[in-house]
Amino acid sequence: MRRREFIGLLGGAAAAVASPFAAHAQTSPAILRVGATSPTPRHIPDSLLHPFVQRMTELSYVEGRNFVVDFVDLRNSPDRYGEAMRQLVQQKADVILAYGPELSLTAALAATRTIPIVMIGIDYDPFALGHITSLARPTGNVTGLYLQQIELAAKRIELLRDAFPTMKAATVFWDALSADQWQATKDSAQKVGLQVTGVELRDYPYDYDRALAQVPSEHRCFLIISTSPFFARDRRKLAEFSTRQRIASIFVFREYAELGGMMTYGPNRNVLMRRAADYVHRIARGAKTSDLPIERPTTFELVINQKTAKALGLEFSQAILLRADEVIE
Repeated sequence: MRRREFIGLLGGAAAAVASPFAAHAQTSPAILRVGATSPTPRHIPDSLLHPFVQRMTELSYVEGRNFVVDFVDLRNSPDRYGEAMRQLVQQKADVILAYGPELSLTAALAATRTIPIVMIGIDYDPFALGHITSLARPTGNVTGLYLQQIELAAKRIELLRDAFPTMKAATVFWDALSADQWQATKDSAQKVGLQVTGVELRDYPYDYDRALAQVPSEHRCFLIISTSPFFARDRRKLAEFSTRQRIASIFVFREYAELGGMMTYGPNRNVLMRRAADYVHRIARGAKTSDLPIERPTTFELVINQKTAKALGLEFSQAILLRADEVIE
């Protein structure tokens, strides 16, 4: 059952002023070049660029005619973010889309301080890390959206304890791109007396069975997965892994539950990417990044896969089921 499908976002409309793209368009064909890079290939079915391009199409952009996405595929090389962003600058991107981990934004800022950057901070908090200093009127060349991963980490711990009051220990999978989430999860768990063992995954493709084997047996009943581009690529694999290992799991995004993960709590990523297209459109029409307030999602989805829970011999209370935005039977 689905009761809320809309994510409300804070922020307002921007006033139109001169922009690098607007000036460029006066002397050359009005083709908007959007630069993007990710370890996740662009053309796979669940690429985050699909909802972005879909929204751009709704805004009257036709890819190949008045709009192109210059995409640098990082595949298994997240250490190449810097090189990729420099390449996008050399290709004369009008706007750079920095989505995913913090490394995406830091690499973009290192590559340019003039080209507008639209961030979608999925795996980090740019405000806490000092990359932005104002939400209402951003300074520099960055605007966009970000998730409050620190607060979400605490909320997921709370949801687990509410769903399973007798839970005493859990395992957290994290990697180099989600280290701050691991720290936030550990801090939140300590406050409620929950023991957590963190396992850092290295050298993609990750070996999840080997990672779990490092964990004390009493910590193998519950699994918390941080969010990073590599975990996102492996969401089907992770959902199947948790079911095969008969371990209760909680993830960030609803796609995991749709694939068999037991619980998810977080915003809808597709809505965020569509909203990023609105930012790009406004910049293309002349808005400055400082005129576009930085937004954060205000609505989050709790999705429960009841079928998976039953297969694990677990039962959710009616109170938790009533809190869910969707229950997959």
